[in-house]
Amino acid sequence: MNARKLALRGLARNRNRSLVTLLAMAFGFAAISLFAGYTHNVYDGLSRQAIYGELLGHLTIQKRGMDTAGKLDPERYLLTGDEVARMTALIEAEAHVKLATPRLALSGLASNGRASTIFLAEGITPEAMAALQEGGLTEYEIEHGFDTLIARKLDPERVQVVNVSDGLLELLDLETGGDAALLVNTLTGQANALDVRVGGGFNTGNAGTNDKFIFMPLALARNLLDAEGRADRLTVLLDDIDQTGPMAERLRETLQAAGFDVEIKTWVDLSAFYRQVRGMFDMIFGFIFAIVLTVVVMSVANSMGMAVVERTREIGTLRAIGLKRPSVVRLFATESLFLALIGCGVGVLITLAARWGINAADIAYIPPNSVRLVPLLVDLDPPRMLLTLAMMLAVGTLAALLPARRAARQPIIDALGHM
Repeated sequence: MNARKLALRGLARNRNRSLVTLLAMAFGFAAISLFAGYTHNVYDGLSRQAIYGELLGHLTIQKRGMDTAGKLDPERYLLTGDEVARMTALIEAEAHVKLATPRLALSGLASNGRASTIFLAEGITPEAMAALQEGGLTEYEIEHGFDTLIARKLDPERVQVVNVSDGLLELLDLETGGDAALLVNTLTGQANALDVRVGGGFNTGNAGTNDKFIFMPLALARNLLDAEGRADRLTVLLDDIDQTGPMAERLRETLQAAGFDVEIKTWVDLSAFYRQVRGMFDMIFGFIFAIVLTVVVMSVANSMGMAVVERTREIGTLRAIGLKRPSVVRLFATESLFLALIGCGVGVLITLAARWGINAADIAYIPPNSVRLVPLLVDLDPPRMLLTLAMMLAVGTLAALLPARRAARQPIIDALGHM
């Protein structure tokens, strides 16, 4: 006998119950797929924010111990001009490397002449900053005016011009074109102050840094620290984010072979916020996934259990004309499989329709610990959708096995006489 035809007839005969179970599976599949698409978009946005917005690049290379002993003795762990040149040449010779640029971090006091406050700053060449910012915006964000770049480009012609975060501008009552003074300690512990001009404001996107951050040309940072030609790290930008891990290993081997004792960190290592958010969303996804699978199991088990009771005489008739017990189990498993397939197919259509509606609605919100709007968008996440499909098919089919085995074990005479 053709199990597929019998299974389809069984589903059609009990269409109301089949429809309810099918819709439960369809909306469950759509819920998982939509949340997976949303988290995929969040992960993508966070990765772009870290790599291009925070200017972390894909890889950061520094002398071993810079993050520990280097805090107390920074001069000893800075890269010299010769080391920067040699390492840059080795790095840029690798495939997939778009840029390798020196950076220099510093901190001190910023003043408007009447009041002072602490600041954190990054020294970077204007050309490198422009290159790092490329790719920070998606087409959707450009079209809808969502500015995810945290700072405007530095002016290569004016070394004294810096970009100041919006919160710091407000705190010191500074305006674009206005003057400020920066006071820092040099590498040898001497006090050094320079007057700078505000080239523009920017939003770091983080409430914790938006009132204290400055971007300045690398030459100005070196002048403030009296660190001519030196850098505390190299930032590496790649042409493919998937090459981050392999390139880190390759560069580690290359630089160690050249005699450099360095440590290489990826943008994931440096972005604690990305790791924390991803861990939270992965946990939520697993929780939702477990709930939906439980609903699917209960729905399919209930539907197949009722089908067994209502079709006991039919099962007895099929057994009487030669259908074996394994074939009865196969029949109900096939019904459940078809139910899951149709349900997931409808779920895909619901997912596509809901995704289009959400993306077309132009919804925006302010995430926790942020100070700017971000768009609420839903991507398609095929790997998770396929995983959901496979799990729902497997769980749905397995949920039908228990009632199917119970039906197959009934004596033929008892089944035929069932009322």
